[in-house]
Amino acid sequence: MLQERPAVTHWHAFDELSRRNASIPWDDSVLYLDHGDVMTSAGTAAGLDACLHLVRSQLGSDAAAHVARSLVIAPHRDGGQAQFVERPITPAAENAPIAAVLDWIDEHLEGDLTVARLAEVAHMSTRTFLREFQAATGSGPSAWVRRRRLDEARRLLEVTDHPVEQVAQKVGFGGSATLRQNFRAAFGVPPAAYRSRFF
Repeated sequence: MLQERPAVTHWHAFDELSRRNASIPWDDSVLYLDHGDVMTSAGTAAGLDACLHLVRSQLGSDAAAHVARSLVIAPHRDGGQAQFVERPITPAAENAPIAAVLDWIDEHLEGDLTVARLAEVAHMSTRTFLREFQAATGSGPSAWVRRRRLDEARRLLEVTDHPVEQVAQKVGFGGSATLRQNFRAAFGVPPAAYRSRFF
């Protein structure tokens, strides 16, 4: 089925599968690979990323974000990200202050979301907040905010006709140049090219 196309598997099985299937170019540096008719992923957590990718591709970012929230996982991790993640997101019941901050971030993406402001929302010192946030999400606050802003920018590009400048302001990037730079770095295409897939 792969017909010599690249594939990915869990790092633990990588060497064995490489020996058994030498004709397949195995890639241990990604979370999942989508060829359109076949998809491979790097284990259970990466399988969820691949499923969200499919939901997003077929139903849009809103549906993917809804599913991600139900599963208490990040709405989007690119297939090109490395396999190793220190720890998945802690369920809300185990870390209510951080879960509340994640919700607050989603409601205030256009604001100035500094670490100090987020620590204040969590009612923690900056040092404690950074430690708790990393433990709960496997990510730093700045990286998390950037990803959520990009997810929301993508959603707005899919479902609205807002100019790119307006989208940038709504999600907290300030201006279209900053949005374009971050969007291209994350998704490989500029915002306008991404929007053209949906209109």
